[in-house]
Amino acid sequence: MKVNKINIEPYEADGIVYHADTCLPLIDAFNRKKIKFKALARHTYPGDRLDENTIGLNSIGYWDANEPQDWGLDWHRNEGIEFHFLESGTMPYSQENNEVLLTPNHLTITRPWEAHKVGNPYVGMGKFYWVIIDLGVRRPHQDWVWPDWITLTPSDLGRLTTILRQNEKSIWKTDQTVRDCFLRINKAINTDENGSNASKIRLLVNYLLILLLDLLNTDDVVLDEKLTDSSRSVKFFLDELVNNLSENWTVELMADSAGVGVTRFTHHCKRLTNVTPMRYLTMKRLDLSKKILQENNELTIAEVAYTCGFATSQYFATVFKKHEKCSPNTYRLNYAVNVVDCV
Repeated sequence: MKVNKINIEPYEADGIVYHADTCLPLIDAFNRKKIKFKALARHTYPGDRLDENTIGLNSIGYWDANEPQDWGLDWHRNEGIEFHFLESGTMPYSQENNEVLLTPNHLTITRPWEAHKVGNPYVGMGKFYWVIIDLGVRRPHQDWVWPDWITLTPSDLGRLTTILRQNEKSIWKTDQTVRDCFLRINKAINTDENGSNASKIRLLVNYLLILLLDLLNTDDVVLDEKLTDSSRSVKFFLDELVNNLSENWTVELMADSAGVGVTRFTHHCKRLTNVTPMRYLTMKRLDLSKKILQENNELTIAEVAYTCGFATSQYFATVFKKHEKCSPNTYRLNYAVNVVDCV
């Protein structure tokens, strides 16, 4: 099978571009004949192309590893909700702060904002499935929009959506019916030719969602409405901000990226950090600048300033001196002297 992918950006929020996972280690393992691999996909996900009959389904497929592996999928997020299922073998899996070893019939649920990885650092020997459905959201508080070919009744789909949004449990042990569903997905993927099995795939995804509703709709599931509060979306944004400090942020851009209005964003930011958004941004930029000054003597002050998101080296020096009571150069020299003294 030729592993096709189209290099596009399926989703962008002001300030942050969300790239679909390209699964490059997976593609490389397939090309080296380390695994068997088959998928139907769109956007940058690898596999044969899905057609317009399954819009909203971003990727559905599996890999089958029957020898020790030397690769893994590092931390990433997906453009949609993802369901993983392990048919056989074992698979190291981590989601947020939870690391487990998946065994046969384990199913995982990953929301779009949840970071996860497969492998520790390498994936295990096993047959591993996935289904990724784009719901038009990237933040916890946003309303979910399922593809129009999902045929669950409004009440059933509403209940499933509520459970998935208001419960954080990510790993479930399933039964033979879920296993049989994935085996049928396996067959539909393997025999598809240019969308010939689109009807079967739609039917099987709907059936999988019904089985998930049966699995999740128990008295043991505790729902928490706070998980869909906009403050949680703001917290996710603030946690991500340290990886995007060089962007030309304004309060408006930060609010847009968090998916909320400026007033609500400012309110939540003050509650979460005790400072205004721009003050918080400046503090994080200064923290990064101090780290760079300590670790990269070869960079000029201007280069440090631009790397941290300050518009000019003069403004950076002014802000730095105000907070640290010394210039960036003096800070770098004092740090170097202290390190030598400690040695």
